[in-house]
Amino acid sequence: MTTAQTETYSMTIAEAQLDMRTAYIGGSTGMLSSALVWMIAGFVALNMSSQQAVWALFIGGMFIHPISIVLTKIIGRSGKHNKNNPLASLALASTFWMILMLALAYVVSLFRMDLFFPAMLFIIGGRYLTFATLFGTRIYWLCGGALILAGYLLASNNASPVIGAFTGSAIEAIFAVFIFITTAKIKSNN
Repeated sequence: MTTAQTETYSMTIAEAQLDMRTAYIGGSTGMLSSALVWMIAGFVALNMSSQQAVWALFIGGMFIHPISIVLTKIIGRSGKHNKNNPLASLALASTFWMILMLALAYVVSLFRMDLFFPAMLFIIGGRYLTFATLFGTRIYWLCGGALILAGYLLASNNASPVIGAFTGSAIEAIFAVFIFITTAKIKSNN
């Protein structure tokens, strides 16, 4: 394709999803980075305080994307989608929505600290539901549902923040490994 043809080329949804899966290994490195941040928050809650664990999750969350890109590049993928990918706006919109919801989760923590991590599980689970479209893989429906169900069960049982943080970490780590195994075989065109 010439440069003029590339600029006017419109990707199909299937091509856009394949581009996302290939560039980001199905989102597995981002999810693994997120699992690590949840684990750190769990250790902070266990050894320091629940309030400090909230900040560990928030501050650590700012490093999820950069860490995942480094991991993706170490594995040999670009960590960058095609500039014409129409799904890029979905990724950006879901990120903005998540950031706005962080404020809500923080306010919840001011009144009921035990509900912060369940609220975060709902928020992250809801974001992963959009990843089913972003990456074109149904596993994100299951992952999002598992996180939301875990959040509900933790809130219903007044689970401690420690359990909430480690639960988020465990669920994301399990799904990250599964997603990596199923998408790492896709050949990169970059």
